[in-house]
Amino acid sequence: MAHDASQPQQRLARVGKATTEKPAARWALIAISLLFLLLMLFLPLTAVFVEAFRKGLFAFIKALGDPETFSAIRLTLIVAGIAVPLNLVFGIAAAWAIAKFEFKGKAFLTTLIDLPFSVSPVISGLVFVLLFGSHSVLGPFLQSYGIKILFAVPGLVLATVFVTFPFVARELIPLMQEQGTADEEAALSLGASGWQTFWYVTLPNIKWGLLYGVLLCNARAMGEFGAVSVVSGHIRGQTNTMPLQVEILYNEYNFVAAFAVATLLALLALVTLVLKTLLEMRYSAEIAASRRH
Repeated sequence: MAHDASQPQQRLARVGKATTEKPAARWALIAISLLFLLLMLFLPLTAVFVEAFRKGLFAFIKALGDPETFSAIRLTLIVAGIAVPLNLVFGIAAAWAIAKFEFKGKAFLTTLIDLPFSVSPVISGLVFVLLFGSHSVLGPFLQSYGIKILFAVPGLVLATVFVTFPFVARELIPLMQEQGTADEEAALSLGASGWQTFWYVTLPNIKWGLLYGVLLCNARAMGEFGAVSVVSGHIRGQTNTMPLQVEILYNEYNFVAAFAVATLLALLALVTLVLKTLLEMRYSAEIAASRRH
């Protein structure tokens, strides 16, 4: 009997040895990972900040205070400030429909949500040019009413919305599918309205996933280049966002100014990374607490 009882322990020991790498292999994998991060992340990021401050703090501040650069920063905030709330509403609606209901075309809707991940941003920008350009049907019609889409803020917003709308929905869909519909059905059976059910039941259950999706959506909206470049027209001081302004300054060999604007985008990426980590920690802790209860 003692021999039989020891067999499971022996099997577990063999499994542990089979799934545990040797110290040399572990250190080799760690070294490769660190080297890759050093070459692809830390060195480029360091170079951006070094070049931005190469001529001193005064030159850095002067570069950011340039009217065209300030306009690019302001326009980026405006575009993101419009696109992110639109994607917030769409993401919640799409995730709620896909996760909570069964209907024809559900798989097709899910595929459409993933479309911007598989289509080049430049192609999406060209689509809007075809839709609202001077040789299209919609373009001249809208212009006859004084509505300008291309080479204006509406075109920038449309292009940004297109490339960023999957982020919120894709964070919420698996979360809401895992949660199921039991809480909503219980609230409705107790007399809650649809709005009350969403506000007091659904939204608290998805708040961390929603914040996570909004964070990623905002970071992509501010850093988008390809689609925005096609529809912007590169009009100085009017339709250039921060990424486009970096390209223009760099092509003009104004490296300090170009890297000064790039530091703002890099800081945005770092802030996004920190907030992303904090949200993951908070969300993981909440899931662990709910499982214990």
